[in-house]
Amino acid sequence: MDLKKIRNFSIIAHIDHGKSTLADRMLEITHTIETRKMRDQVLDSMELERERGITIKMQPVRMEFKSGGENYILNLIDTPGHIDFSYEVSRALKAVEGSILLVDSTQGVQAQTLTTLAMAREGGLKIIPVLSKIDSPLSRVEDVKEEVIKLLDCDPDEILLVSGRTGEGVENLLNEVIKRVPPPVETFVDTNSCRALIFDFKYSNHKGVIVYVRVLDGKISKNENLLFSVSKEKFTSLEVGTFSPEETPCEFLKAGETGYIVTGIKKPGIASVGDTITLLKNPLPELPGYMQPRPVVWASVFPEDADQFNDLKAALGKLRLSDSSFSYEEESSGSLGRGFRCGFLGMLHLEIVTERLKREFDLDLVITTPSITYEVTLNNGKKEKIYSPYFFPEEGNIKEVFEPWVFVKIITPSIYLGPIMQLLFVHEAEVGETESFGDNRSSLSLKMPLRELMRNFFDELKSVSSGYGSISYEIAEMREANVTRLDLLVAEEIVPAFSRVVSRKRVQEDAEEAVEKLHKLLPRQMFATKIQGKALGKIISSRTTQAFMKDVTQHMYGGDITRKMKLREKQKKGKKKMKERGRVNIPQEVFLKMMRSGDN
Repeated sequence: MDLKKIRNFSIIAHIDHGKSTLADRMLEITHTIETRKMRDQVLDSMELERERGITIKMQPVRMEFKSGGENYILNLIDTPGHIDFSYEVSRALKAVEGSILLVDSTQGVQAQTLTTLAMAREGGLKIIPVLSKIDSPLSRVEDVKEEVIKLLDCDPDEILLVSGRTGEGVENLLNEVIKRVPPPVETFVDTNSCRALIFDFKYSNHKGVIVYVRVLDGKISKNENLLFSVSKEKFTSLEVGTFSPEETPCEFLKAGETGYIVTGIKKPGIASVGDTITLLKNPLPELPGYMQPRPVVWASVFPEDADQFNDLKAALGKLRLSDSSFSYEEESSGSLGRGFRCGFLGMLHLEIVTERLKREFDLDLVITTPSITYEVTLNNGKKEKIYSPYFFPEEGNIKEVFEPWVFVKIITPSIYLGPIMQLLFVHEAEVGETESFGDNRSSLSLKMPLRELMRNFFDELKSVSSGYGSISYEIAEMREANVTRLDLLVAEEIVPAFSRVVSRKRVQEDAEEAVEKLHKLLPRQMFATKIQGKALGKIISSRTTQAFMKDVTQHMYGGDITRKMKLREKQKKGKKKMKERGRVNIPQEVFLKMMRSGDN
């Protein structure tokens, strides 16, 4: 098909603003999916996505649409809205010429909307502003229109109105995509080569690595000898095809099209997001790569059963092939055995990956308390990067510590500014500009330690703003930190998974909270178990879990009292011996609940 009849676009928005529902209606109207096969969130193929109602992995789809008597191909890439997955958005935007900026007409512009819009503008994409959920009784179309006009500096008639639920306005939106989004353009027109950009990939046990590409120059056919420009690895295209939305094989992919290539490669580290695929015998220059995702949250993952170590290693390798944004390396711990230190983009990302390991690979895991990277200078002048709280140096050995800070943007109704300011004070934030943002809403710019952002800040913000506050953030600079290590001891033994790095100002409070929480969660043992919080070189919090009690004299009716006394004394000695020799078995769900700040 002629390049002028192709449109490549994505949908960008804040979480829960109706992207997946709008994509469903587009698939219906273009007859890409038969009505009998239609279901909600059709582009969200993972079980976790359907359960949580969010998009985790983006999914490309090719639609055919007739407009003004002409046939067009529309290539849509649906993208995630949650802040942890903004790297997915950045990848999708490199493969398109235009974006639908979707804003919920019941909620208005949110913080993450600003982040994704900035990415799209940076890429020079054509922005189509669209208000969703116009059928809702809570819809505030005129107010939200004013917000969008102020944000984009656009005319009111440029803003389109749609309802993903009823389908109202969706056909008109598709016509406007054809009118407003420019068609793709080839860089090298007269050439006997080809060039494609990898924006995602997945792994298949049968086919190996399957790369998702946007073809920019030439055409890529089946059984062609190709080259990864960055890794310099050669391969043969075993199959090429498009997404309709299932993988549909075809003879070749032409410039301007989005599709997939089956590489047959079955080892990790060869395909990478942002790499360029080109013809082996006549290669074209490689394209600039994408923003490399940098892990901001670290947690160690251990198999509950030491015999499952190799299974965990294989599972992480396979998961890495379909999610290039998390990293892992092997480590060992005295009490937990061999495991892996993993880097994630945020707390939701951590939960998703560990949940996938559990469901898809049937693994029982122990996950340590999430932490961030600290740069520590010891008294002897040696500098170390600390990823795990358990390896944070002892009190007295440290000269200085540096930690990452983040730029944060919060959008909230103005009436909640007071409680939010109090919350920011508790979380050590430095508040910058505050500006009004239409419809009695305010936008706050601030900086805070990443450590504090992870300390239940998202949930607390939602709580004090009655759910109306939204947040986006990006990593800023490293700053000196006033922190120390807090250890939890169970039966006088440190449990590495529970160690954490906390602010010295809150160490007493955090120790008492952690000990109290573990005291509630830990099942009773056959002997009395002491739970202690240790920091600053001393025990600063303690609770004792009572032992199970059994009346060893219940079978005796009458008789000499000394017989009963002897039995009780024997039981007492047994408990003492058990306490000296016994180890406390901590179930996996206790580790998981200690990781999640909201669980009790």
